[in-house]
Amino acid sequence: MFLVYVLKSYKNNKRYVGYTKLTIEERLKQHNSGLNRFTKGNRPFKVLLTEEFSDKSEARKRELFLKSGVGRQYLDKILSVAQLQPEAEPPLAEVTCLPAGRER
Repeated sequence: MFLVYVLKSYKNNKRYVGYTKLTIEERLKQHNSGLNRFTKGNRPFKVLLTEEFSDKSEARKRELFLKSGVGRQYLDKILSVAQLQPEAEPPLAEVTCLPAGRER
């Protein structure tokens, strides 16, 4: 099984379209780890869309379509309709504030 997926950057709202034989969780972890040149500078990402395909050639065709002008318009349309509820932003590092002069 192959997946075509669409990611969205929390950093700058850019979209990334790709395909993989991995699970979406594994692939998202790779992107958020900076293993891909494009996604390294735009991380962290969240998954917007996944589609399953039984063979690699069909997944690749779909990926190329979604990267085309018509495909980007299609994504704009379906993703604007699919915004049922906003997702939470990625968690920030926990910060503990102590009164001045006190150590942890």
